[in-house]
Amino acid sequence: MIPDLSDYKWIVPDFIWEIDEYIDLDKIRKALPSSEDLAKLAPDLDKIADSLSLLKDFFTTGSPGETAFRATDHGSESDKHYKKVSDKEKIDQLQEELLHTQLKYQRILERLEKENKELRKLVLQKDDKGIHHRKLKKSLIDMYSEVLDVLSDYDASYNTQDHLPRVVVVGDQSAGKTSVLEMIAQARIFPRGSGEMMTRSPVKVTLSEGPHHVALFKDSSREFDLTKEEDLAALRHEIELRMRKNVKEGCTVSPETISLNVKGPGLQRMVLVDLPGVINTVTSGMAPDTKETIFSISKAYMQNPNAIILCIQDGSVDAERSIVTDLVSQMDPHGRRTIFVLTKVDLAEKNVASPSRIQQIIEGKLFPMKALGYFAVVTGKGNSSESIEAIREYEEEFFQNSKLLKTSMLKAHQVTTRNLSLAVSDCFWKMVRESVEQQADSFKATRFNLETEWKNNYPRLRELDRNELFEKAKNEILDEVISLSQVTPKHWEEILQQSLWERVSTHVIENIYLPAAQTMNSGTFNTTVDIKLKQWTDKQLPNKAVEVAWETLQEEFSRFMTEPKGKEHDDIFDKLKEAVKEESIKRHKWNDFAEDSLRVIQHNALEDRSISDKQQWDAAIYFMEEALQARLKDTENAIENMIGPDWKKRWLYWKNRTQEQSVHNETKNELEKMLKCNEEHPAYLASDEITTVRKNLESRGVEVDPSLIKDTWHQVYRRHFLKTALNHCNLCRRGFYYYQRHFIDSELECNDVVLFWRIQRMLAITANTLRQQLTNTEVRRLEKNVKEVLEDFAEDGEKKIKLLTGKRVQLAEDLKKVREIQEKLDAFIEALHQEK
Repeated sequence: MIPDLSDYKWIVPDFIWEIDEYIDLDKIRKALPSSEDLAKLAPDLDKIADSLSLLKDFFTTGSPGETAFRATDHGSESDKHYKKVSDKEKIDQLQEELLHTQLKYQRILERLEKENKELRKLVLQKDDKGIHHRKLKKSLIDMYSEVLDVLSDYDASYNTQDHLPRVVVVGDQSAGKTSVLEMIAQARIFPRGSGEMMTRSPVKVTLSEGPHHVALFKDSSREFDLTKEEDLAALRHEIELRMRKNVKEGCTVSPETISLNVKGPGLQRMVLVDLPGVINTVTSGMAPDTKETIFSISKAYMQNPNAIILCIQDGSVDAERSIVTDLVSQMDPHGRRTIFVLTKVDLAEKNVASPSRIQQIIEGKLFPMKALGYFAVVTGKGNSSESIEAIREYEEEFFQNSKLLKTSMLKAHQVTTRNLSLAVSDCFWKMVRESVEQQADSFKATRFNLETEWKNNYPRLRELDRNELFEKAKNEILDEVISLSQVTPKHWEEILQQSLWERVSTHVIENIYLPAAQTMNSGTFNTTVDIKLKQWTDKQLPNKAVEVAWETLQEEFSRFMTEPKGKEHDDIFDKLKEAVKEESIKRHKWNDFAEDSLRVIQHNALEDRSISDKQQWDAAIYFMEEALQARLKDTENAIENMIGPDWKKRWLYWKNRTQEQSVHNETKNELEKMLKCNEEHPAYLASDEITTVRKNLESRGVEVDPSLIKDTWHQVYRRHFLKTALNHCNLCRRGFYYYQRHFIDSELECNDVVLFWRIQRMLAITANTLRQQLTNTEVRRLEKNVKEVLEDFAEDGEKKIKLLTGKRVQLAEDLKKVREIQEKLDAFIEALHQEK
């Protein structure tokens, strides 16, 4: 029953173990007398006892014969009684001695462990401070944990091709899984709740030795000091937040793994995965599929043939209520990689009427499952504020006084979380050594297959994974943004002027020119124009100009982003570029002060009426003619749609007019007759004129509505007015001489040409101002926005997966991961051989 002290051989000097090389122990043993020879030399104790009894009889009173008989009779009775008493006492005494011996060695072992822990801590601290000036290598367990982290990223669904060992901690909800794990980690690191589900996603805990008791997450550099209560509380809160973040909306648990490293002096090196507790019933507040999801997560981890299953059973409840044992027996029917742990044994001993039932549970006789080993532990009194040290002391005190040990129902090596931790660690490393090289070979084969597939499908392309492709796309996008600054000022001003006129032309002609042209003299015309231009400049024009400039910048940016680059164009970046473009445009806002400065500039430009030379006059006439011809063309199309096809189209294309189009045509003809009679007719029909037109049409059998007459008149008069304005524009070609003399002694008045010159000049000045704002400010701000968007996208893994997709990307990703896994596995195997 002496514990295994093989781990503490280092305490005894090395020459003791090698003493047989210097002294021939076999010769010494042969030279010594045998046990039989030694027995002959020893005195005959039975004869000495007989002689002493005869002496005693000689000195007693009474007849010699009587005394001798009495002595003989008394001796025989006392011998029988002595034998009965001594057998029972011997058994009790032996059990007592056995317990004392166990406790004695247990204390010695604990003392040695404590001393060893302190010594190792000092050594690690010295190495940590660099006293030995040597570069520390990563520990084996850290290297192995990195392999598992890469695997979890590579294969989130935990595919069966990943057969590397883990210690999978499974159990019914509230069975004490988390408490057992905390006792092994020697810190209260997990969130707690009374009866509610706290473990909502798998937590991978990598235990390793270190000078300080700390914990840190795989994706964070912050270290939590596990000796400080505030850090422990912060760590528990962080784990809870990460679990809630992993759980998607409408779900209760998540298969996404949280990776945590715990370091400290004396910790057993291993990798454990704490899984959500198995439940029997879905309660209110849980998703309907919670039970099935937990089962699928547990099965996914346990079906790994090299996973060590740490099956946790609550000893304080009836064994028949356990769900997890059936699940474990399905995954490992022969019990070759299962370790059974009975928790809350103190409550079980107190509540169970027959202690032998606990023995049956420990020996696996009450369950269909089999196991490598069976352990009984105590994880506290149920108080969440208990420290690990207090729980350990309570556990040791309980087992020292427990009937389970005194009556030999349990063996000493089957109790306490310390013995459990040693056994699990030994089993874990045994499994690692047996399986890791086989796994490395399988990844080599996978790598070869992936490389062959890449060579066959993409022989001339580099193997760029998603991150490398993103960096390449990022550089291309930034180059395209810089290209905006290479656009010539002339090009900017041309497209700005053209786009601005397209935006405001309707307002200029419909709301300014046409109403002013209806006036009777030039003074009223100019007054009307000035008033309307002032109102337009104060309220709408600057805002419209900024909108046009912003849209122009977007169009140019989009053109640079989307135009093909010839043979170098890679369509794999198209979705990413489009997303960057949209997000950058969404974030970009034009300078708030731009409108105010534009308003002043535009107002000054429109107030100027002085045309300096004939060239400017001709340019204004050309600008006016183009604008009026465009409006005339639009009006002709509107009239054609209103009256239907003419006789030529009806004959050539076999088209007919509808009834409504025929009515519109008759109305148009009647209105044109009216205009021929009075070419200077005002823009609006009088009510008596509408009545006259209607009666004339009715006399020809055409029924018309007054509103139809008005709609037709609007288009007919508009065409008439535009044709007249174009004729007048043609007459004004020779009017620059009269303009210089302010049209004195001349019947020709060209105020409309001056209006269009003012508009044209305002457009040119506005385009120039907007171009300066673009090149000096807005292009740089847009470039800054693009950089910010790219930085945000670079940190968002889901966004990159969504925007950079396809077989080529996935194949490159798989290749990168498999190579990384293989390299880490090879480094781990090499380190493992060196340690061996």
